[in-house]
Amino acid sequence: MTDPVVVDAGEQNTDELLATLKREQQVVVRTEFLGSEHEVVLRWDGDTFYCDTPTRLHKHESEQEMQACLENQGYSE
Repeated sequence: MTDPVVVDAGEQNTDELLATLKREQQVVVRTEFLGSEHEVVLRWDGDTFYCDTPTRLHKHESEQEMQACLENQGYSE
């Protein structure tokens, strides 16, 4: 098994991050929250997108929902 792609929040724009996620099926986004670094695992199983944060698992049924999440949470530029 290969290591997942790791990016810093804002390193890629939304389209680039979605393309990476669809190609790799898993991307780790390093982000800062309240002065601490956190890792968010983005996954795609071919049908559903997942955003696995340290406190919650978000599911998105469409690419448009995932785009909104990436932008709202600041994971993409």
